[in-house]
Amino acid sequence: MQDQTIKHSNNWMIFTAASFAVAAIMMALGIYNLEASFSAKGFYTMSAIMLVHTAVTLTKTLRDRDEADKFYNRLEDAKTEKLLMDVSKSDDA
Repeated sequence: MQDQTIKHSNNWMIFTAASFAVAAIMMALGIYNLEASFSAKGFYTMSAIMLVHTAVTLTKTLRDRDEADKFYNRLEDAKTEKLLMDVSKSDDA
């Protein structure tokens, strides 16, 4: 049984990092140029940072759950395979 891992290319990693940087810069410039009080800009900045933080946390949580499911399924497959081998050995005897 082989473990299938997804490997991303360097170009994809650079593209995603650059996309995040461009989005963060655009958001920061938008908040900076906003015609609002300093406290309103602060609240917008805090909510933007919290939104990015929760998006990263949600992504990591979903990935961790998926990896745990894969591990559980591999464990169950190994148990089933062992049980089938034991049954086939008892049939041969």
